[in-house]
Amino acid sequence: MGDKKFPGGREILDAYGLLIRQLGICSGAKVADLGCGTTGYFAFQAAQEIGETGIVYAVDILKLILRNIENRAKMLGLNNIKTIWSNLEDYGATEVHDGSVDYAFLISVLFQNKKPETILRESARIMRRGGRLLVVDWKRGRFPFGPPAEMKIAQEKVRELALGAGLKEIKEISAGKFHYGIIFEKL
Repeated sequence: MGDKKFPGGREILDAYGLLIRQLGICSGAKVADLGCGTTGYFAFQAAQEIGETGIVYAVDILKLILRNIENRAKMLGLNNIKTIWSNLEDYGATEVHDGSVDYAFLISVLFQNKKPETILRESARIMRRGGRLLVVDWKRGRFPFGPPAEMKIAQEKVRELALGAGLKEIKEISAGKFHYGIIFEKL
């Protein structure tokens, strides 16, 4: 399928390559796009791949973003996307049951927040044992776009915080020229 149906953003991050080929999202899965962002680009890609028997939780702190995603999902006839308002920096606040998600992802989220350790703990909380978490964030260095270098969170720091949240690293993946990617599994 790929992202032919839902274009917008592949130049920087290839959602199909990251979610389907690298993470292995499959039909019928329960998926959480944590910090789904303005377009819900990754949520829509996942919804396309998991089919009607799966569900994608599109989670964000901005209610306007969530309304836009709801409207777009209705327009596209996707009934497998559920929007959830949450502050990921508040442990336990996300209205998803403990241990209920097969796959979760944090795409360019950690650098924006003051409590990345809490976000990783919250991600782990909602995942089932053996569930997979994809973290993609900005590489160190200066680029013509993206956050300033001092805001970026190093891969080593993400690894350390993930371990503290009960996650083990499965593999590092290529996420493009400007981002790194790490797949973790819940212990």
